[in-house]
Amino acid sequence: MRKLELHWKILIGMVLGIVFGFVMTQIDWGKGFVSDWIQPLGTIFVKLLKLIAIPLIIASLVKGISDLKDISKFRNIGLRTIGIYILTTVVAITIGLLLVNTLKPGNGISEETVAKLTQTYATDSGVTSKIEEATRQKDGGPLQFLEDMVPDNAIKAMSDNGLMLQVIFFTIFLGISMLLIGENRAKPLKDFFDSLNDVVLKMVDLIMLSAPYAVFALLAGVVTSSSDPDLLLALLKYAGVVVGGLFLMIVFYAIVVSVYTKKNPFWFLKEMSPAQLLAFSTSSSAATLPVTMERVEEHIGVDKEVSSFVLPVGATINMDGTSLYQGVAAVFISQALGFDLTFGDQLTIVLTALLASIGSAAVPGAGMVMLVIVLESIGFPADKLAIGLALIFAVDRPLDMCRTIVNVTGDAMVSMVVAKSVGKLGKPNIKEWDDHLDEVI
Repeated sequence: MRKLELHWKILIGMVLGIVFGFVMTQIDWGKGFVSDWIQPLGTIFVKLLKLIAIPLIIASLVKGISDLKDISKFRNIGLRTIGIYILTTVVAITIGLLLVNTLKPGNGISEETVAKLTQTYATDSGVTSKIEEATRQKDGGPLQFLEDMVPDNAIKAMSDNGLMLQVIFFTIFLGISMLLIGENRAKPLKDFFDSLNDVVLKMVDLIMLSAPYAVFALLAGVVTSSSDPDLLLALLKYAGVVVGGLFLMIVFYAIVVSVYTKKNPFWFLKEMSPAQLLAFSTSSSAATLPVTMERVEEHIGVDKEVSSFVLPVGATINMDGTSLYQGVAAVFISQALGFDLTFGDQLTIVLTALLASIGSAAVPGAGMVMLVIVLESIGFPADKLAIGLALIFAVDRPLDMCRTIVNVTGDAMVSMVVAKSVGKLGKPNIKEWDDHLDEVI
């Protein structure tokens, strides 16, 4: 009998998790049961993925750079990667602005709904903490993001997934230094990182065995902790515009894959589906990164020299889905609260959302921090910021789940394009968790 493919197992787990969550919300003790006994299983799974994210980045990047043998190749890969990431982010924001200005979802929000959302969420700790964090980021100088990129303690940076850019900086510095001391001197360290890379990838395979059960737990937890259904319904048009824009970005990726890499776009989406489904379940590009790297390298055929740089950097600075959401949310809030935007304001949204995405953490909720920065850049009244965030807070989590899918898919698409451009897009080489089991039993 043919083994059921992983993406189908995960999809079944997601559907059962949603159904189970809805059933448990109808039972008096259901939400507590899910919170105490089901959701922790999903939390453990996410922790395991985050646990190996930093070791995987370090081992993979060092291996990728040391395999290049030539610093000029790394420069070519780096420049192409950053350039394409900037281009796709601009495309995403533009799509979002075109949709929200055409469909005008904010014009359909009644004053009663605005008042109810404000009363429910304006003083919520989730909203106030995002405003405080955005203020802290905004108060930094123009080169603050470069300053934040350089760690003063590599070990400390490795202990915090939120400092992934610092880890990437240190690892690139280490890899280039290994190239400069010559192959013979670097060989012992290179062998160590090669071995570490193989071990961490095997850990990914083992963790993924529990993925269907974990997404069941994660989705059940999301459903039982969801907000007032009436408020969600009131924001359906806004959510529809965001999801429509995200879908168009997936179409854009598929077209690029088909035209430039000459690969079947449906094959690309199928191979990436386990990573996409995990991105939806976890709302975190960083947590999904180990799986994204495994799918891109083994199932799509991108060489590690490319994927080891493109994907970790993408998980940190490439947030197409989040940037698209910035554009839609900023204009939606302005429409709903009667704040007129000029064409210049819309261009400011594009530029600010682009810059904000570079320094944003690849974790749940980071998009709302970016949104505050975007709103302040167009002169949105400070006393209405909390009201503006309250308008969209009810649907932020489900939309965060959707836009993380786009973030991850965009990273994978760019890795294919860069790999194709430097002749490093080969055939898939799929590895299973039990490939070497006969050697140890």
